[in-house]
Amino acid sequence: MSIAVLMACFLSFGQADVKLQPPLEIPLALSGNFAELRGGHFHAGLDLKTKGRQGLEVKAVASGSVRRIRVSTSGYGKTLYIEHPNGLTSVYAHLQKFAPKIEQLVKSIQYEKEQFEIQKFLRKGELTVESEELIGYSGNTGGSFGPHLHFEIRDTDSQRPINPLRMGFDVADSQRPQLRQLYLFDAQERNFQSVSLQKINDSVYQTDLLFTKGKIGLGLSMFDRQDLSYNRNGIYSAEVYLNGRKVFYYTFDQIDFKDAEYIPLFIDYPLSKTQKRKLYKLFRPQFSKLSFLKNSQSNGMLSIEEGKSYQVKVVLSDFNGNRSYLESYIDGQERKRVLPTYAFENGTHTITTDKDFLVALDTAEVYFPKETFFNTQDVICSGGSSHTLLLDLPIVPVRNALKVSFTPPPLDSLQFAQSSIVREDEKGTIHFLPTQKKDSRWTTTVKEGGLFSIMKDSIAPSIKPLNFKNNQWVSRYRYLKVRIDDQESGIKAYRATINGKWVRFEYEPKSKLLTYDFRDQSFEEAAHELKIEVTDGVGNKSILEATLFRRYGLD
Repeated sequence: MSIAVLMACFLSFGQADVKLQPPLEIPLALSGNFAELRGGHFHAGLDLKTKGRQGLEVKAVASGSVRRIRVSTSGYGKTLYIEHPNGLTSVYAHLQKFAPKIEQLVKSIQYEKEQFEIQKFLRKGELTVESEELIGYSGNTGGSFGPHLHFEIRDTDSQRPINPLRMGFDVADSQRPQLRQLYLFDAQERNFQSVSLQKINDSVYQTDLLFTKGKIGLGLSMFDRQDLSYNRNGIYSAEVYLNGRKVFYYTFDQIDFKDAEYIPLFIDYPLSKTQKRKLYKLFRPQFSKLSFLKNSQSNGMLSIEEGKSYQVKVVLSDFNGNRSYLESYIDGQERKRVLPTYAFENGTHTITTDKDFLVALDTAEVYFPKETFFNTQDVICSGGSSHTLLLDLPIVPVRNALKVSFTPPPLDSLQFAQSSIVREDEKGTIHFLPTQKKDSRWTTTVKEGGLFSIMKDSIAPSIKPLNFKNNQWVSRYRYLKVRIDDQESGIKAYRATINGKWVRFEYEPKSKLLTYDFRDQSFEEAAHELKIEVTDGVGNKSILEATLFRRYGLD
C-alpha cells in the first residue's frame, strides 16, 4: 500500500500514525491555523508565533533531504522544503536566514546567477538534515506582516497540504469555537436574512423561532482561539443536523491548492466585498469542487415545507475536541424576504459562461474568456474621454481573469517607455498595472473593475544611503544600508556592484531596505567603488555611485 493511501486511511479514521518533532523549542502558539481563509487562498499550514521577534532557531521536524530552497521578496520569502522518508514534506517559510551550510549554498547560487531572488531544486540525498537539526532562523521575509514561522506538512507525492496538528504537536487549547452571526440563504444562494444569536452558556447558542420555507442554506460568522493566542483563527470541523439527521459536514484534515479557486463561492462574496465580513457557508456551493466537502444527498441545503416544524443543530469543533452548538427551530411559514441590496445597475453586456466575449470601444476593448464568471452576469463597459475605460463588474467572484486593452495615443520613445495602463479603484487610488506593450495595442490582465487609462510615470526611484556617505571609511562597518522607493509604478529591479563585481544586497520591500553584509566578499583594494541601479515598473532608472574605503581583517 502506498504512503498516500496510508495517509488517507489514517486521516479518514482520525488517528495520527506519524509523530514529528516541533519546529520551534518554545510552547507552540498559533496566529493562524490550517485551512482558515486568507483572502484568495486557504491557509496551507500553521502560523507559529515567535514572541514578536525574529531569530528563533528553527529545527527540522524529522530527518530528510532538502529538496527545494527559495528566496523571494514576496510570498513565502525565504523558504525551505524538506522531504522525509515517511512520505511527507515539511515546509518552513518567512525565514530570516538559513542554517550555515544551507546559507552557504544559497549564497553560491545567488552569486552564480547574480540575483538575490533564486529557486533551487535539489536531488534526494544531495543535502540531508537530521531530526531536530538547526535549519534556519525565524523571520519576517516575503509577504509576512509580522515575525512568525509559517509551517506546513504536505503529502510528498500529491503535494496536498495536510493539517500539521495531526502530527502530534502540542498546542494548548481549552477554548471552544465562538459564533457571531447566523445567515440564511435561498435556493439561488443569495443571503436574505441575518439572524442574531443568544449565548445560553459556554457552549450553546440559540436563535429566536425562524419562519421560512423552501430550500434554504445556513452560513455562519465564526472563529476559534487557543490558550496561548488571542488571534481569531479558523474552525476545524462543522456539522449540520436537520431533525437529528446529519445533512452536511466538513473537517479540515487535508486540502488541495486547487480549492482556492472556489473560495469566493464558499463565503458570501458580496458581504465580504462590501462589509469585509468573513462568512462560511454550511452547504455545498453551486459550481464548486472543494476537496474537503463531503458528499451528501442534500449537499447541506435544508428543505423546509409549509406547515411543518424543524429542529436545526450545528456542531462546531476545534482540533482538540472543544465543541460549540447552535440550536434553532424553524416554522415552515412564508415570510417576506428582504434580500441585501448591492450597488450595481444592469449593464449593457450580458456575459455567459459558454463563450468568449469581446467588447470593443473607440480606443479600448475588454476581452472576457469563457467562464470569466461562474454563471451569467451583466457588466458595464463604457469609454469616457479618449483612452479611458470604465469597467463596472457585479459584486461576484471573477473565475478567470479578463484582459483590458488600449490603442495607445501617439507617443515618443520616452513617453512610450514611461507610460503604463493604470486602474483607479473606488477609493481613488491609482494602481500601475503590468502592461504588455506593442505599438498598436497595450494589454493588461485584471480581476477587478474600475476606471482604466494610460498614465505616465516620469519620476525615477529614490535611492538614499542610510549609514554611509561618499568618500567614507567603513572598515568598522559590518553592513551597508540603503533605502529605495518608488511612489508610482513601484520597484521592479535593482542591481549592485563593488568595483564592477556583482554583490548581494538583500531586499526587504516592507522596510524598503537594501542591505549588504561585508562578510560576503573580500576585495584586495581599499577603495570600493559602489554602484546601485534601481529600475521602476515602467523603466525609469536611478543610479547611486559612491567611493568607500575599507581594510579587511578588522571585523
